[in-house]
Amino acid sequence: MKLDHRLDGPAGAPLLVLGPSLGTTLEVWEPQMEALTASWRVLRYDLPGHGGSEPATEVTLDLLAGAVLDLVGEQPGGERFAIGGISLGGAIAATVAARVPERVTHLVLCCSSARFGDPGPWLERAAAVRRDGMEPLAAVLPGRWFTPEAEQGRVAGVLRMPYGTDAGSYAACCEALAAYDLTGALGAITAPTLVVAGADDPATPVGHSVALATGIPGALLTVVPRAAHLANVERAETVTAAIVRHLGGERRAAGTRTRREVLGDAHVDRAVAATTAFTHDFQDLITRYAWDEIWNRPGLDRRTRSCVTLTALVAGGHLEELAMHVRAALRNGLSPEEIKEVLLQTAIYCGVPAANAAFAVAGRTLAEAAD
Repeated sequence: MKLDHRLDGPAGAPLLVLGPSLGTTLEVWEPQMEALTASWRVLRYDLPGHGGSEPATEVTLDLLAGAVLDLVGEQPGGERFAIGGISLGGAIAATVAARVPERVTHLVLCCSSARFGDPGPWLERAAAVRRDGMEPLAAVLPGRWFTPEAEQGRVAGVLRMPYGTDAGSYAACCEALAAYDLTGALGAITAPTLVVAGADDPATPVGHSVALATGIPGALLTVVPRAAHLANVERAETVTAAIVRHLGGERRAAGTRTRREVLGDAHVDRAVAATTAFTHDFQDLITRYAWDEIWNRPGLDRRTRSCVTLTALVAGGHLEELAMHVRAALRNGLSPEEIKEVLLQTAIYCGVPAANAAFAVAGRTLAEAAD
């Protein structure tokens, strides 16, 4: 099974995989893309017979999860990834998280379920779609997907999506949902999990989300007021903010911005390009905590923080880091004369041999910067 997909966001950023709900395309995630691509390389995919994906006659959650893992395996950095989805896309994400828990860093389940009710209604819907096509069903989906108060300009594009969906593939996905039950495997999920529910969702009522949040160890539940099944579209701002918080995106984006301002784009681009599955978590740690939590604190300006950092690096003998932070000190507004004064101070309090080595490194670095 081959799924059509799209990649957005900076190369080298951590990978986030997002799946759509039944009857929609990957564009259903468009309201979240600007915020998520600030910190993530986002891979969105289409279900079989939806959007750009080829039709399929046989669909199971295991086959869908395997197809998504195949897509992830083709991506740089795919050894570790975050994953999420809406409804059926959420079921796929949860199946992946239970199958390969060691590879999933974060999980987001939006208006989804561990078991989508009794099989009968799904099998009836599959038979009706095979018999009558998508148009009769598409006419009733607005009442399931959105509340009557939903802004029509916001939801109009989504309501057109079912009309382009292959009826046989849609029916096969319904049959996959009829057979789906992950209830007994929820405990295998180890990734930090956010469960998002629409307070007025008739397709997967809040109780489904409560069951997910109860069954997945440590999961968090957010109930979005005045939202039905496609809460991420109808209440985009609320859902986006919850997802960004869960993924650590606010800190990561702020830390990345500060890191680039202090160290320069070239250095950060090299660091991102060199990131591996082994070093990913460390790079994420320093981006969020060193470059946001510490460097963005209001108590000291950046000039002062550069002075402190230079001193600490001399004391620790970290000469490679020292060269990098001499360049950063210039970028933060220190003059070569002020950098010299900092190093003279370290001669007294860190020792003459340490300062001697630091002067050699700083001298070369300043000369290179002057060229």
